[in-house]
Amino acid sequence: QSHLVESGGGLVQPGGSLRLTCATHVLTFHYYSIAWFRQAPGKEREGVSCSNYNDGDTHYADSVKGRFTISRDNAKNTVYMQMNNLKPEDTAVYYCAAAYRLRCSLDDKEYYVSWGQGTQVTVSS
Repeated sequence: QSHLVESGGGLVQPGGSLRLTCATHVLTFHYYSIAWFRQAPGKEREGVSCSNYNDGDTHYADSVKGRFTISRDNAKNTVYMQMNNLKPEDTAVYYCAAAYRLRCSLDDKEYYVSWGQGTQVTVSS
């Protein structure tokens, strides 16, 4: 059973924006590093953005730097990812993941102990 629930995906035209939300009623996000991953058809799941538990620092894949922003509201146990200037290559299922670690990782999927079911993002005209 997944402890994380993503929402906010959908169909958007190139250049458009979406905001993804990851929420939990089980975990206390304040104690977790959180990441967003995505997986396009036929491709490996890749890290997109993440937020450290200990200092709140954020990290981004080169492909989304300057376009995506991860943020967290620990009081609401919610993490967001604002996605601007979307491109067709951003089309994928997006997953949030939580790690009971001080720092997050974009490279190691095994690092994360809890995953959501994913939300589809499609960028197409």
